[in-house]
Amino acid sequence: MKKDAVFIYSKEQLDYSFSESHPFNQKRITLTLDLLTKLGAIKESDILPPRMATDEELLLAHDSKFIQIVKQAGKGHINKEVSEIYGIGTEDTPIFPNMHEASAMLVGGTLTAVDEVMQGHSKYAVNLGGGLHHGFKGKASGFCVYNDSSVAIKYLQKKYGARVLYIDTDAHHGDGVQWSFYDDPTVCTLSIHETGRYLFPGTGKITERGNGPGYGTSFNFPIDAFTEDESFLHIYITAIEEIAEHFKPDVILTQNGADAHYFDPLTHLYGTMNIFEQIPRIARDIADKYCNGRWIAVGGGGYDIWRVVPRAWAHIWLAMKGQEAPSGLLPEEWLTKWQEQSPVPLIQTWEDPSPLYEPIPRKAEITEKNEQMLGQSLRIIRNETSV
Repeated sequence: MKKDAVFIYSKEQLDYSFSESHPFNQKRITLTLDLLTKLGAIKESDILPPRMATDEELLLAHDSKFIQIVKQAGKGHINKEVSEIYGIGTEDTPIFPNMHEASAMLVGGTLTAVDEVMQGHSKYAVNLGGGLHHGFKGKASGFCVYNDSSVAIKYLQKKYGARVLYIDTDAHHGDGVQWSFYDDPTVCTLSIHETGRYLFPGTGKITERGNGPGYGTSFNFPIDAFTEDESFLHIYITAIEEIAEHFKPDVILTQNGADAHYFDPLTHLYGTMNIFEQIPRIARDIADKYCNGRWIAVGGGGYDIWRVVPRAWAHIWLAMKGQEAPSGLLPEEWLTKWQEQSPVPLIQTWEDPSPLYEPIPRKAEITEKNEQMLGQSLRIIRNETSV
């Protein structure tokens, strides 16, 4: 019988670990899964272990030389001068033992999710270990070695002949995925992110619209620093509806970075848990409306792993299962278990404290600026439909 959703996970996903002090910490997956378990929202039968991506699958989106370098680096056989050419051994993306195997496992998790959905075993699938959207064809970048979303989209094209709508709500621009399909008219990329004026990777301008036959299939919504929920959600809802109607995808792949939250230490947005509750539910509804429910979700950024990511990512699974968004206190057993390890006081409730921050004097100005940007970014679609 077809499942509502599957949760891709195994402990091997935690092997993708740069260091104890590195901001990219896969413990957030453990925290999320335990929160769902303590809530009684997930069962053992819902969890499917990932497989490791093969070299042939990685070659769909990566150079052979790069893959060989990653393999050698993970065994300690590459010097610093060579490794840095390929984006590894840097402060952002340090080398760690068995780097290739750990990275290929994350890619394989997303491919496992793809097959579950596209072969009709499950309506939806989530791989929180994925979402490494900064990886390039021949270079690692921004904590990302292999780009699981780029590989998965190529895999969707090759194996299933699918038109793919990729939606990225990470606070950082989904540059690696965008450039992989910049001239491909069968893949549409949509990225809502903090403007690159202040934040890595500095790309994702509204003028990046695609190239050649792919022109008009790249959409960027660079929002101002300090953007709050209302403006963020207005842009997201408007963009996803208009673009899905225009592009008519066969499947939707969403990258669900949780770093647009006010607490995130690496970004400058003022989101609250409200946006993370609504983002996956809207994505699910769009998938149901335009592509028979085919929706695959991956993780991404999110660097407050204690107060933000578990609550935010739990909402993805709850949306997939069609469960009401919880409110009030988090499970007491979860709070007691993890507060002992957390360096900060845990948020006790599903909602954020109110007020979460002092009112922003420039709110109206930021909202107006974002609204103008939205219109400019969707100009291609709106001009076509007005003719």
